[in-house]
Amino acid sequence: MNENDFDPVLIIHNEILEKSTIRQYGFFFPSLVTRLCYIAGVPKKSSDVFSEAKPKLQPDTMSVGKWRWTLIEERNGCDEGKTSEKLVVGVSAAVSLPSSKSTSFSTRTSITPPEKINFNKVPLYYRNVSGGSRVVSIRAQVITEAPAKVEKISKKQDEGVVVNKFRPKEPYIGRCLLNTKITGDDAPGETWHMVFTTEGEVPYREGQSIGVIADGEDANGKPHKLRLYSIASSALGDFGDSKTVSLCVKRLVYTNDKGEEVKGVCSNFLCDLKPGAEVKITGPVGKEMLMPKDPNATIIMLATGTGIAPFRSFLWKMFFEKHEDYKFNGLAWLFLGVPTSSSLLYKEEFEKMKEKNPDNFRLDFAVSREQKNEKGEKMYIQTRMAQYAEELWTLLQKENTFIYMCGLKGMEQGIDEIMSSLAERDGIVWADYKKQLKKAEQWNVEVY
Repeated sequence: MNENDFDPVLIIHNEILEKSTIRQYGFFFPSLVTRLCYIAGVPKKSSDVFSEAKPKLQPDTMSVGKWRWTLIEERNGCDEGKTSEKLVVGVSAAVSLPSSKSTSFSTRTSITPPEKINFNKVPLYYRNVSGGSRVVSIRAQVITEAPAKVEKISKKQDEGVVVNKFRPKEPYIGRCLLNTKITGDDAPGETWHMVFTTEGEVPYREGQSIGVIADGEDANGKPHKLRLYSIASSALGDFGDSKTVSLCVKRLVYTNDKGEEVKGVCSNFLCDLKPGAEVKITGPVGKEMLMPKDPNATIIMLATGTGIAPFRSFLWKMFFEKHEDYKFNGLAWLFLGVPTSSSLLYKEEFEKMKEKNPDNFRLDFAVSREQKNEKGEKMYIQTRMAQYAEELWTLLQKENTFIYMCGLKGMEQGIDEIMSSLAERDGIVWADYKKQLKKAEQWNVEVY
């Protein structure tokens, strides 16, 4: 016999995984698991073949038009004529896997199950194999189905989410519809709410961001780099027609080491926009801050300043809009930290939501320059949260509680300090527990 005498088929648990994948020289009987029988195509001249192994020729019902040899084993109490599904001839071959690990073929019962093995056209080199008094050289190439990857199912509303539809080289050109200052005159800094047209071409979701490229050129004569801003409107937009996108932007003005006043390029460009002006938009981007799917979830939102933007988009969807496929029945709890009362953003909107949804929406402000706690400490967002520490810690240990944090970088450290002391009391290391929450998509942070 030679390699052309066979049209081999490899069967594991009597299921054909792949045909014509074993190029045989002589004969080769691989065994991957205990319940494996070697099935080979009928030799072109089958007389006196494998006579010592007592072959039985039978139709291969799993391969139309083919026949197969089933080797009958008589040891281990098996009667002649019964297929033991073990091999008469033991074969062992070393295999080099792409992952640099190794495994082997043999008739042992402790072989790795086939669903755990991924041989993707792995070449086997010539090896001597003993079959009774016969020694032959073999070479084989085996293919089995790779184990299906278990796709992680997100807890967030990520179905059909689009990212980077528009890029800096080809941005979407929108128009400014309105631009309104939403902080008081005595507030430390200006914050503006602005609405741009998208005509439905920028398909964003609540919690995503867009990029904006300011007009003009930088000091090197190149276009300004884009700046990312969290979207402050729901996917339906402020007008409910899915044709606009809104931003909440603070005008950046500061004094450098030389005593010179410096203005942020993009923030000042946006805050100075007039209705009708064009604006270059990229994105949308981001999946970190997407809302949970569970309409009964507890969603705790922690914001400082313009970090309120994604939570305005959340809350509009929860309480201002009606959706056929989503009705929020859980608890939304917003903590907003600002320096002064005149810096409270969207205050009237949130208070109206709370009035209409007292069982589903809780609202707490932390005004650092005007409020103090019982110890006389300034009321930062973490100070306000500390007043509800026990309740927050209890909620945080539930599988359907989601924490979202957006704002200045320093806020996370203060919140970690609160949680760390609560966790330590229960014998829990907060850093480790937070990692678990992140892995479960229950701890979501976007700071700048």
